[in-house]
Amino acid sequence: MLSVVRVHLPSDIPIVGCELTPYVLLRRPTDATSLLSDDIPESAPLHGCFLRYKWYRIQSDKQVAICSVHPSEQATLQCLGCVKAKIPVAKSYHCSPKCFSDAWQHHRVLHERAASAVNENGNEEEELFGRFNSTGSGVNMSLTSSQSSGSLTNGTAPLYPAAVAQRNGGETWFEVGRSKTYTPSADDIGHVLKFECAVIDAETKLPVGHASTVLTSRVIPAPSPTPRRLISVNGADIPVHLDLDSRLSSSGTFTVLSYNILSDAYATNELYSYCPSWALTWTYRRQNLLREIVGYRADIVCLQEVQSDHFEEFFAPELDKHGYQALFKRKTAEVFGENINTIDGCATFFRRDRFAHVKKYEVEFNKAAQSLTEALVPSAQKKTALSRLVKDNVALIVVLEAKFNNQGIDNPGKRQLVCVANTHVNVHQELKDVKLWQVHTLLKGLEKIAASADIPMLVCGDFNSVPGSAPHALLAMGKVDPMHPDLAMDPLGILRPATKLMHQLPLVSAYSSFARMPVILGLEQQRRRMDPSTNEPLFTNCTRDFIGTHDYIFYSADSLTVESLLELLDEESLRKDTALPSPEWSSDHIALLAEFRCKPRTRR
Repeated sequence: MLSVVRVHLPSDIPIVGCELTPYVLLRRPTDATSLLSDDIPESAPLHGCFLRYKWYRIQSDKQVAICSVHPSEQATLQCLGCVKAKIPVAKSYHCSPKCFSDAWQHHRVLHERAASAVNENGNEEEELFGRFNSTGSGVNMSLTSSQSSGSLTNGTAPLYPAAVAQRNGGETWFEVGRSKTYTPSADDIGHVLKFECAVIDAETKLPVGHASTVLTSRVIPAPSPTPRRLISVNGADIPVHLDLDSRLSSSGTFTVLSYNILSDAYATNELYSYCPSWALTWTYRRQNLLREIVGYRADIVCLQEVQSDHFEEFFAPELDKHGYQALFKRKTAEVFGENINTIDGCATFFRRDRFAHVKKYEVEFNKAAQSLTEALVPSAQKKTALSRLVKDNVALIVVLEAKFNNQGIDNPGKRQLVCVANTHVNVHQELKDVKLWQVHTLLKGLEKIAASADIPMLVCGDFNSVPGSAPHALLAMGKVDPMHPDLAMDPLGILRPATKLMHQLPLVSAYSSFARMPVILGLEQQRRRMDPSTNEPLFTNCTRDFIGTHDYIFYSADSLTVESLLELLDEESLRKDTALPSPEWSSDHIALLAEFRCKPRTRR
């Protein structure tokens, strides 16, 4: 008969919404050295046996609250200010006085936002917190207040250690699932789960030997970051902080999101040792990323570092449920030598009710490198040149037609087209010439599209280039100063003469609008998160070893105007978890989002 050698779970900590798939190792009866890990259902028994799986939840008399900062720890403190402000209860718990003290600068923002939400529009703060919070209703506990802590206060409200209600009695196990996989729900928060695997005789339907079991640690809620809000930059006399849903109902505007989501292939414990291992797992990150992306309700979504298998199996079907059509361009594979399914690429999604797909262009920089070396490089140097230029990077260009009525067009009957480029430029900092050449190649392609269709342009992506670099200058200024230090690195001579490094697209960085607008209420905080010398965000990429801006949304200023921008994050709030990624934010980059309006234009 078959026997179970080992059962284990890949993740130490079960998280709400993240599928658990145990690893089961079996031994064949005919050969003690022959092991297998395949599923054996009742419909296809092996050696006269099949496997039966069951999941149980322990129901203890002891109800547990989870720390909002360290979700693997039990809470001992509750912030009564959160309770009074009706902030989701899960955000009010802390595991120790030091935990609360360390988190206070970030935590008090919740109180300020709850107060401003009531002051500005009289609404409950549910519209600010509710959509992103998935844990508030799932914490089931009985907390009794005791004497207040003399060392900590939250404004005027004292903090009370949480006395956990306890009754005599044992434990009860409830069956919650009968398949190999199980996805914890809010009902499981604070409870231990048990997985049971038994070998069953196919004829008698009775167990063979003892069942193998494994226990999890307590289920924790998925940490939910404080939602980011759109901030108006058009100077209109309207509330500065705007709910995403209300803005997206405006028929004459549309929103564009750009986000490097961090490919699972790069999300290693070695690179991001400061991030808890459970928060780096793809099962956790994919749910957290999806919740964030869907929450922005963008009309157009440009993602970078999307693995091929994750696009096919997760993002395309999941975003389809939310009304998005998907397009994808995988990186080429001349350099990449591993499983082709894990090659990442650029994915562009658009809402079907807002746009229709007109045309797609795929840019493979490897092909451009082949053409360039054929034309410019002597035969003896071709191999060296290709070795430097061939880096598998790509761009995806999509032409869309707006379905909504655009108030900015003089001729109502005219089709409103938009061209959206999504790219991820080479990462290696020593290849400054290759970065600039890739950006220039993309822009020359976009120039041809603009000349043929006279169409508004959006250029999104991770350019792996900081503000002030030559690629950024080319995008933002339309040319590169011949004396720019980046041009000193040009071993192949592909950047000469410097006068050819130019384009005619009137591109402007969307986030520079924060710096250009007159000082109005609400922009001061955002300006502190901008670099005054470059008019770009201080950072869009934040790891332990690097903080700076690599991501941009550029737009053609003759045909589009920026209405509002997604607020930037402050470094201090991210540093409480050392850096990105973290349990709250599942990429090492932050998402950028801009709301645009088309405006009347004359043909260039």
